[in-house]
Parts: sequence; structure tokens; C-alpha cells
Amino acid sequence: MERRAIFFALLLVPVPGLADTLEYSGADVVWVAIAAALVFLMQAGFALLESGLSRAKNAINVVMKNYMDLCVGTLAFWALGFGLMFGANPSGWVGQTLFAPSQGDSDLWTLLLFQLMFAATAATIASGAMAERTRYLGYLAGAVAITGVIYPLFGNWAWNGDGWLARLGFVDFAGSTVVHSVGGWCALAGILVVGPRLGRFDNQGAPREIRGHNLSFVALGGFLLWFGWFGFNGGSTVGASVDIALINLNTQLAAAAGALGATLYRLLARRPVLLTETVNGSLAGLVGITAGCATMVPGFAVLTGLIAGLMVGPGSRLLLSLKLDDVVSAVPVHAFAGAWGTLAAGLFYSGDMFDPQRITVQLLGIVVAFAWAFFAALILYMVVSLTAGLRAPPLHEQRGLDVSEHAELGYPEFAQPHLYDAEVADGLETRP
Repeated sequence: MERRAIFFALLLVPVPGLADTLEYSGADVVWVAIAAALVFLMQAGFALLESGLSRAKNAINVVMKNYMDLCVGTLAFWALGFGLMFGANPSGWVGQTLFAPSQGDSDLWTLLLFQLMFAATAATIASGAMAERTRYLGYLAGAVAITGVIYPLFGNWAWNGDGWLARLGFVDFAGSTVVHSVGGWCALAGILVVGPRLGRFDNQGAPREIRGHNLSFVALGGFLLWFGWFGFNGGSTVGASVDIALINLNTQLAAAAGALGATLYRLLARRPVLLTETVNGSLAGLVGITAGCATMVPGFAVLTGLIAGLMVGPGSRLLLSLKLDDVVSAVPVHAFAGAWGTLAAGLFYSGDMFDPQRITVQLLGIVVAFAWAFFAALILYMVVSLTAGLRAPPLHEQRGLDVSEHAELGYPEFAQPHLYDAEVADGLETRP
């Protein structure tokens, strides 16, 4: 854990000096490269989960957004975001070096590769929340801004060695707030601007059920995300370390407890136990433990995950009561559970539990993350809506964004010919 902090701090010196100040072992680089690949695999998990929770007519559109936000996010973070986040930071607020790095050594490339995957995760959280009614290019414009500016700036404050939150002692080991809450608050702003799907609420404002088309995809996506999380949390040691054992044990325990928490909520409410909510409960447990996975004993990891899972159902219903349409419950899973996990990291800090000063700093970080990410994303999506366009036209939404945005179908054998023939697709492509 100490090595991770030292490594980040050393990145603040000029790049040519990195090789002289730290010799990174081959085993360290191999582990971080493997962990980065595991985090990359989480993108496939998001694609399956979000596609499965959407209707068949939007399956390709959802997958394309997950595929391409990784691509554009990679380039945006390399060109701009990495420097803003980890560059020299004399002010404590913004990095000033390491933009579009092309010269360095294995130490720099190791961190850059790993952090690229984190940036893509922060961006893709909004995809599922805004699914089924968001224009493809408008969404990608938002993803570029999130990976290039919104995520890196808060990451600078919390993870750069000279960031003002880091100096206060803010604890967020692998990103409950830095990655997940930031992405979740961006998703909340997105669903506010884009509005609910057609038919999601009746004339009296009561929600209507719109079911996803493939719950097997949801479960498989949940498994892939869970698997990738061992790289997400374990790789955040940024080196081959014995600390990985506790970190990944806590990760496993919290995920299992999160699924149990979501199940308990359904049972206590005398409602059927849903696969979708159970999977989201495990993901909430994973989000919750991400901040404190390296600094909690296993018993408190279970408690953290359990409470995170219990938050999913009430959080989803809170959004519905506010007439907010979050297709995959991204806001409860990432924003709410991330905030709780960040607080829990301060409450259950091993060897120094319930320290008032640490808890105050954790609460400050939670509030700052919301204030920055939500309002920055709100302005971003408003600008995108007024320029490139964010909301798909009603006709496109009714027929499905697969044909209107991509002229392709995920399930052509089930399509209705009068809705999806080539002439219709050509006509939709030329309409505003």
C-alpha cells in the first residue's frame, strides 16, 4: 500500500528522472499488466449487463456505446486526462505535465495502462443509465469529456500525491468515489437531461415496467464484472505485493454480502427475489468495498458489502419516485454505494476505527465528488443536447436505436419487416 502512494508521488518528477528514482521489478509490471487486462474485461461485463437489461431493439446500440467509449476514452485520457490527473501539481488542483506522453519508461507506461482502464470504467457507467433513448454521437461526446476532464480532475485531487484531498488524508484505495461515484453522478446528470424513455411513466407519473430482453446476459455480465474486480482492486497495489491477498479476499466477501443484502431487502419487503436486483446487489457490494479493501478487516468488508447491497432496491425506488429513468440502476449501484463505501473506509479503518478527523475528510470527499461530477456533467450534457443532440427522436426510439443509429439488428430473425426493412433504415439515417 505504501509502495502505491510512493509510485504515484514519483510521477510528479520529470519523466526522464523516473528511471533514476524507482526500479520497478518485472514481477510488478507483469501483475499490473494482468490486472489491467482484467479491468479491460469488465467492459465486456458492462456491455452484457446493460444490453441484457435493455430491449432487443436497442441491443446493438448499447454494445456499440460500451465498445466505443473504451476507444474514445482511451485516446482522450492518454492525450489530456492522464496529465491532468498525474502530472506535476504545484497548486494541488490540476496536473500540468505528462500530456500525451510518448517518452518515458516502464514505470510510466505501467501506471498509464492501468489508469486507462479505470478512466473507461468511469465513462461507461453513464451508458446503461441513459440507454434506449440517447443518440450515439451525443453519448460519445459526453464520454470524451468524462475521461478527458471530469474524472481526471477529481482523480487529481484524491490520487495525485500533491492533490488537496490526498494531502488531507482522503482514503479511496481503488476508487469507490474517484471512479464509481464520479461515474454515477455523471449518470444522474445524464438521465436528468435526456429524460425518461417513452412510456416509462403513465399520465399520473406512476412507473411502468420495461423489462430487459436477456437476463442470462445480465448474469453473465455480473460474473465478468465480479471477475474483473479482482484486477480492479488487487491491481491498485500497482505492484506484486502480499497485500493483494487481503484486498481480493475483502473484494470477494463484499460482493457475496452485497448479493445477500439485495436478497434480504426483497424478502423483508415481501417481494419476489429478482435476478436483476441480486446481480446489482453484488455489484454494489463490489463498489462499496473498493475504497477500503486494503484497510479493513474481513468482517467489516462483509458489513460494508451487505449495507451496499441493501441500498440498491430503495435507491432504485427513490429514483422512480422522482420520475428518473435509470435503465440499469447505475446511480444506486455506483453513486450511492460508492459514497457509502467511501464513508465506510473511514469508519472501519483498521487500527484506527471511527476517527472523527478521518470521517470528516471522507465526508468532504463524498460531497466534493458529487458537487464537481454532477454539476460538471449536467452542464456537459446540456451543451451536448443543444449542439450535437442527446435525445433520440421519438420515431427512432419507438423503432429501436439499432436500426436508426447503426442500420443493424441484434436479432434480425425476430424483426418486424415493416419496421426494419432497408428502405426504413435509409430513411431514418437521413432524418434530423
